[in-house]
Amino acid sequence: MDLNPHIIDLPKKIVVGINIVPNTPDYIGELGYGRGSVVAVVTGPRVYGIVCRELIDSLIDRGFDTSYWIVEKPLKTLADRLVEEIREYKPVLIIGVGGGKAIDTAKYVASKMGRPFISIPTAASHDGITSPFASLKGMDKPTSVKAVTPLAIIADIDVIAKAPSRLLKAGVGDLVGKLVAVKDWQLAHRLRGEYYGEYAAQLALLSAKHVIRYHEVIASGNPEGVRIVVEALISSGVAMGIAGSSRPASGSEHLFSHALDILAPKPALHGEQVGVGTIMMLYLYGDPRWKRVRKILQKIGAPTNAQELGIPEETIVKALTIAHTIRPRYTILGEKGLTWEAAEKLARETGVID
Repeated sequence: MDLNPHIIDLPKKIVVGINIVPNTPDYIGELGYGRGSVVAVVTGPRVYGIVCRELIDSLIDRGFDTSYWIVEKPLKTLADRLVEEIREYKPVLIIGVGGGKAIDTAKYVASKMGRPFISIPTAASHDGITSPFASLKGMDKPTSVKAVTPLAIIADIDVIAKAPSRLLKAGVGDLVGKLVAVKDWQLAHRLRGEYYGEYAAQLALLSAKHVIRYHEVIASGNPEGVRIVVEALISSGVAMGIAGSSRPASGSEHLFSHALDILAPKPALHGEQVGVGTIMMLYLYGDPRWKRVRKILQKIGAPTNAQELGIPEETIVKALTIAHTIRPRYTILGEKGLTWEAAEKLARETGVID
């Protein structure tokens, strides 16, 4: 057992329900912020008109000094510029409202400013809504950077249910990836002596098993299915907070997705790519669950092959051969990665390419 200390940083409040965004001032008040508190809201252009304007109005009505910033792209250069702009406003709290780009940017800004962050997701496409990591582009490689754990998460099922169904399906793809991530973490522990936390690992696995068990409810598209995915994503994010790293939620399946982000003419959604990567990495482990994962993704209407991802088959194979170079993280791909022949065979055997 590794007894070296590591910090466990968890959200103080998680609220999941119907039509709860208007209650945000109350939740903030319960966290110790009241009238006169300066609050910065980071959101996306589409989300502003859908939900954020109402949120800002409710905050102003309750006496919060509130301003907002709209994020067009999740670029590190833009995020750094936003840090300087928001710093002049001197907020005591940063709120991210929207999908991945807004929440990741807000999380990054909060980290750089040393301010607490509240996550208000409008889609359930990945576990970034809860995790202490931010995925920003414009760096050498498309990997996550340590940011800050949300002080609170306010997940409005009514709002999230109105997002395109493709985003929810991508969330399922991201969640089944934990089956591989935990295997990779265990492998790194055994072969490289890396820290491994059983509790965090089991919590991440629970989030994957939860959506697998209730995939038919998710496929139905009703609000209960949305809640299942949202709560599983939150659980996965909490697992990362407990582990102090993204290890329980991100392994070789994520490296494959990041490789596609670099190579593909038009990458698919993160969770979609992770789902396909999960199928192949489970096969690489000799884990028969790859067939069940593929069947479940097919049943909910998520991509399971190159054609459905909209990515050329050659790009899939190439991504498999470079995935191990994305970040210094030991996985089933090893230190040298897959040869072209091995990658092509893997993709064919799992039906990812013809």
